[in-house]
Amino acid sequence: QGQLVESGGGSVQAGGSLRLSCTASLAYYARHSMGWFRQAPGKEREGVATIDTDGTPRYANSVNGRFTISRDNAKNTLDLQMGRLKPEDTAVYYCAARMGVRWYDFVAPHYWGRGTQVTVSS
Repeated sequence: QGQLVESGGGSVQAGGSLRLSCTASLAYYARHSMGWFRQAPGKEREGVATIDTDGTPRYANSVNGRFTISRDNAKNTLDLQMGRLKPEDTAVYYCAARMGVRWYDFVAPHYWGRGTQVTVSS
């Protein structure tokens, strides 16, 4: 069984920045693609960014150019640097993991974290 724990959420004004982190307790972390999803009130959960085992990132159109996903295989960690935040980025952000070297199209993860709240005020 894997465990993912997020940290770094909070409140920020529009235009500001936040950094989310995820610590993973996974057997063979380096063999998992990792990702971030989010769910805003009243909306479905959506993919934000994924990163393959070789570090290849993929982003949702809504965050491309503003967010950066990164991973440290030595520390079993995943980060999401969020910049130029907008009120519509307000959501609970979830760390996720999927077995396999590539993660396309935000297909369903195998593991979820419990989420961390990000609130962006205008």
